[in-house]
Order: sequence, then structure tokens, then C-alpha cells
Amino acid sequence: MLKDVTLGQYFPGDTVVHSLDPRTKILMVILYIAALFTAKSWLGYALCLVFLASAVAVSKIRLSAMLKGLKPVVFVVILTSVLNLFYGAGEPIFQWWIFKISREGIKAAVLMGSRIIMLVMGTFMLTYTTSPIMLTYGLELLLGPLKKLKVPVHELAMMMSMALRLIPTLIEETDKIMSAQKARGAEFDTGNLIEKAKAMLPILVPLFLSSFRRADELATAMEARCYHGGENRTRLNVLKLAPRDFTTLTVGALLLAASIALARIGL
Repeated sequence: MLKDVTLGQYFPGDTVVHSLDPRTKILMVILYIAALFTAKSWLGYALCLVFLASAVAVSKIRLSAMLKGLKPVVFVVILTSVLNLFYGAGEPIFQWWIFKISREGIKAAVLMGSRIIMLVMGTFMLTYTTSPIMLTYGLELLLGPLKKLKVPVHELAMMMSMALRLIPTLIEETDKIMSAQKARGAEFDTGNLIEKAKAMLPILVPLFLSSFRRADELATAMEARCYHGGENRTRLNVLKLAPRDFTTLTVGALLLAASIALARIGL
């Protein structure tokens, strides 16, 4: 299960999606999420699905990698869909005790499950096609106006980027600890819920210690290199928006506009 967590991973490539400005990709994710939550019908969801499928195809990210990243959220998808299934309005087609299933409930369950899946896959596209360094740079530029309000923009962007970058490292460390504990006879898949929770304690303690050790080493390395945050820092490659970025943002704006229009007219 741990190896299925792909959040924070970056897949290098030379596609159009990889070459987009990180600010463009961050804004596109925001527009995509807004369009996804605005959609109220099958047609609206179909537009979002076509947009997502096109982005995946252009980026040349393997579909297996996208589906693999969905495994950790399967429980959330199922739970949310079931809740929407039983609490839908309309004439019930099946009813038992306080539980009822209606056509509207089935529609809401399918749409909600599809929304979560497409939401996760869309956000994965950002980290899959953007390196942590460029993601930090893009976030810092987008949040730049907040510097006038004395907001530590560079530090916030750096922390978010480092958190994403350390997720695969912590997953790998957890897998190593679990393998070592299993070699000593530990069992993590047997027993009831309480027993499984107790079995995780031998993993959490060394994982926390390892995390603090890595954080201390990283802080020492940054201090040894005289790192002082974003003040007066220059960059070798300065980001500039290209025509493809404006075209991409236009497509994202049209997607959001179409989603809103379809929701307004009830299609």
C-alpha cells in the first residue's frame, strides 16, 4: 500500500505539459478544481474528464501510475459514495428501515465518486510534471503580492515544496521500518482494529526519530551554505510566460465558463 502513494513524485519529461510555466500549471489546477466543483450534470463532468484525459495523454504520464496513486483514497471514495447513495432525495426505489435508495441518490453517489477521483488525478498532474524547485519558484511568484503585507512568501513556498518532496522519502523509510519489523516477527495485517493500531507503534517511534533527524540535517546543511531565505536571491533561469501558457490558461478559463454555463441552464 505504501508503494502506491505517488504524491510528491516527479516524472521528468520533455512534453508540452512539462514545459509549461509552473505558475500556469498551478492556476490551471485551480481552474480545473473550480470547474469540477461547479459541474452539476453528466455533461459538465464529461467536459472535465475530457480535459483531464487530454492533459494525461499530452504529458505522457502512464495511466497505470495515475491509477496506482488512487489506491490510498479508494476508501474515501467508497465511503463518500455510500453516504450520498442513502441520503439522496426523490422517490425511493429501495427502502429498508431508515435507509433508502433513489435515482437521485444513485446519481449523486456516482457523481461524487467521480469528482473525488478526477480531483485527485488532476492535482497529481501538478506534482508529476513539475519539479519541486520549479513548484517552489512558481508559488513564490504567485504569492509575491503578499510580501507587501509582510507575509513570508518564500518561506511558505519552500515549506510546501519540501513537504511534498519529503513524502516519497518518508514512505520509503516507513517501508524499510516495516520490513525490518516483519523480519523480527511483527504482524501488521492480523487482529482487530485496536491490535492493528498497537502494532503500528513500533513503526511510528523510529519514523518520528528519523524525520526529526532528517529535518536537523537539512537545517544544518542550509545554515552551512549561508541560506537566508528569499531576500536578495537571484536565479539562473528566470520564468517568463510564453504564448503556450496564455493559450493553456485560456482553455482553462473556457472550461470553467462552460461548466458554469451548463450548471446555470440545467444541462
